[in-house]
Amino acid sequence: MHSVGSPVPSNSRQVSPAILVLEDGRTFRGHAFGAIGETFGEAVFATAMSGYQETLTDPSYARQVVVATAPHIGNTGWNDEDDESGRIWAAVYVTRDAPRPPSNWRSRRSLADELAAQGIVGMCDVDTRALTRHLRERGAMRVGVSSVETDPDALLARVLEQPPMLGAHLADEVTTVDPYVIEARGDKRLTVVAVDLGIKSMTPYRMAERGIETHVLPATATYDDIAARNPDGVFFSNGPGDPEAAHGPVEVLREVLANDLPYFGICFGNQLFGRALGFGTYKLTYGHRGINQPVMDLTTRRVEITAHNHGFAVDAPLGKPTDTPYGIATVSHVGLNDDVVEGLELREPDGRLKAFSVQYHPEAAAGPHDASYLFDRFVELMSQRTSHGEGGEA
Repeated sequence: MHSVGSPVPSNSRQVSPAILVLEDGRTFRGHAFGAIGETFGEAVFATAMSGYQETLTDPSYARQVVVATAPHIGNTGWNDEDDESGRIWAAVYVTRDAPRPPSNWRSRRSLADELAAQGIVGMCDVDTRALTRHLRERGAMRVGVSSVETDPDALLARVLEQPPMLGAHLADEVTTVDPYVIEARGDKRLTVVAVDLGIKSMTPYRMAERGIETHVLPATATYDDIAARNPDGVFFSNGPGDPEAAHGPVEVLREVLANDLPYFGICFGNQLFGRALGFGTYKLTYGHRGINQPVMDLTTRRVEITAHNHGFAVDAPLGKPTDTPYGIATVSHVGLNDDVVEGLELREPDGRLKAFSVQYHPEAAAGPHDASYLFDRFVELMSQRTSHGEGGEA
């Protein structure tokens, strides 16, 4: 969906013009930042003021042109510790101001240099406030960014040839090729199989902190692949794309639920959980992306500030339990800005918890950490069901 750019020195970015053209024809001008080239994707905006390294390396941003709403991006440079995967997945990064000299004791190079090294086209000196307002009013849409094309009409013609995010199956593009294991830290308490739909490295780390040995399997894993590890629980990760296109993982998840394995899913894993339970999904107008999203946990009535990156949501009824072939499903979390479903629970008729999911990122490497308790909830669910057969009260 995008062409690889060629590096450009960060100190020459001001002399390399670039254009951004949305599918409705709106054009923005700026300068090249990172690699020189031409890239296409879905234009979205992210409201985080920090954590851009985690954002760019999050596989959930595959094929997305990320517009930073914070005006200064790149101040702390790029280090070798905070990547959430082995590469940058965002198709393009668009910023207003991109400071040239980074200032942080952990920095090893500038953001511009890292973008250039990975062939990622970037764009700075953009009126990102106007661009964000346009996306809020019109919704996320296809876009092209180019520092080699000067004619907006010519670029627009190529933008309109690109496939939309609706209907895109991307998990197979971002998943691991080979299974691998993240060992528990300290004494091993439990074994979890994590299906990698675009997993972030911090997720198995959070599990390891709790004594969990995590077996990470590709998105194409079958139920037999999962069962062969004899897990105490199953985890479905975050990831990119349209959940309506991910038929294989949904069928695998239904087998997980039918065999009463404790389940925890986040983000894309929440959407697939909804589909497995019989709910539909739909595309949000411009999605939720940032680390400042207020969510209420309807189980505890606590409000959490959470990290989000999703353009799709589950269509499930608020405040109304739904009978499913696997138990009784309810909405467990709700977004306080727009009442979007942000979590699901599945319980036995007697009220015992079987499985749950949230639409956001509780591992939140860049913060906040309000939702880290969800990993403890998963440990409790697995421990109780392991010690009581079908499980105790959760």
